[in-house]
Amino acid sequence: MKQNETMNTRGDWKPFSMSREDALEEVVRDPKLRIPFWKLNQECRERFLEFLQGTKTLPVTYDPFFKAVFHPDVHPERLSSFISSLLGIQVKVKAILPSEDRLSDGDSLLIMDVLVELEDGSLTNVEIQKVPYAFPEGRMSCYSSDLVMRQYARARGERGKHFTYRDMKKVYTIIIFEKSTQVFHQVPQSYIHRGSTKFDTGLELSLLQEYCLVCLDVFREFPYAKDKNEQTAWLSFLLTETVEEAEKLVSEYPWLEEIYRELAMLRRKPEEVLGMFSDALKIMDQNTVKYMIDEQQQVMDEQRQILDEQRQILDEQRQKMDEQRQKMDEQRQILDEQRQILDEQQQELNEKQKIIAEQQEALSKKEQEYKILMREKSENDQKLEKLEERVRELEELLKKQQR
Repeated sequence: MKQNETMNTRGDWKPFSMSREDALEEVVRDPKLRIPFWKLNQECRERFLEFLQGTKTLPVTYDPFFKAVFHPDVHPERLSSFISSLLGIQVKVKAILPSEDRLSDGDSLLIMDVLVELEDGSLTNVEIQKVPYAFPEGRMSCYSSDLVMRQYARARGERGKHFTYRDMKKVYTIIIFEKSTQVFHQVPQSYIHRGSTKFDTGLELSLLQEYCLVCLDVFREFPYAKDKNEQTAWLSFLLTETVEEAEKLVSEYPWLEEIYRELAMLRRKPEEVLGMFSDALKIMDQNTVKYMIDEQQQVMDEQRQILDEQRQILDEQRQKMDEQRQKMDEQRQILDEQRQILDEQQQELNEKQKIIAEQQEALSKKEQEYKILMREKSENDQKLEKLEERVRELEELLKKQQR
């Protein structure tokens, strides 16, 4: 890199600017930068170039950059101040704990995840979520429970037979959402939500698990969130992207200048910055794949539920059709019986016609009976035709549905 450009400063943290073309030329010219640079996605490449140009800061919500700023081995006071401002109580971070044995399914779009031990033995998990609906309430509860069990195992191991449950300390689960779901916008006056287990009787029991949910998008959107305090300073710091925004923030909170100076000095180590971008992208890629699988599984489950519902509807329709078929069979049987009766009546009529000549007095009566019978027969025939037509329609409908 040209030492008189982005690798230098003007006596403070604000860098000299350079064009995008010059920044890209310097990256492409150096093979140590060129290869990892082109492995980044378009968004990360642009952010890296803008950082070298001196127009953008680094994305401190991503795990590698967050830990570079807040790692307690180097700056314990920063993470202590940050967590204290969110929890609303004064805490002091002791150390970052290893996360290999944590309960973690890696199924959400995490862009930052850190587990720390406080000076009083409490455990705090701080996560920044890229996608809010990837972190359901059940997952948050499980993570909090995992913190309790970690502390329990550690306390039992250290105290041995002298262990009592009084040795257990609080566990804090802090979730920071870049984009919050609609449920958070139902309380538009609040960007930070603290919670713990309460009893409906007012019973006062101090249980171990506490939660803190922070919505950065709500904080950014509403002016009421800009009260001048450490919480506002840290959350604004997480949201700052441009150097101009950083300058304004430093004018309000001069103690942040040291952090921006450290970040600016990373322009002297572009290879290290590229590595941090690569690590952040690797975390995102791994989580994105799992997240997409879970999303697809959810779609499949929903489709399976729809198919089950449709199958149930078809079964109900099939049952109705069977009932209709049974009724049709019964009606057909009735028609056959009526037809048989009509045949018998016709036979009787024929016999009576043979003796018409002999029964002149009864002729008028018989003729009247005959007319009545013929009219009934005609009506029955019409009914029969209608019923047969209806049967044909139902049979045709049945065939279509069975296809």
